[in-house]
Amino acid sequence: MEAKAVAKYVRISSRKARLVANEIRGYDYLEARDYLKYINKRAADLILNVLNSAAANAVVSDSSIDENSLYIKKIYIDDGPFLKRFRARARGRASKIRKRQSHITVVLSN
Repeated sequence: MEAKAVAKYVRISSRKARLVANEIRGYDYLEARDYLKYINKRAADLILNVLNSAAANAVVSDSSIDENSLYIKKIYIDDGPFLKRFRARARGRASKIRKRQSHITVVLSN
């Protein structure tokens, strides 16, 4: 049985979020949750919310599932759309600023 949770349009670059996601790939749910609480990165809180949501989805869909038996089957961070901005530069020019977004997906299995 698989349970999935997705957070879309999260305002963090996917490259930064993947650093945290790679650390917990394949862990048990409880172990990953404890690990994410003590990582000093902004992406850890965002991924923790999605992880808890996937666990809640698993329990709601099948009440016989125990949280202790869940593990992270898949976790991936996809690129979202850019917020395109510009910064004024010298001599009337402008340079691009791309504010990146990402989509966080967590799949749990037992």
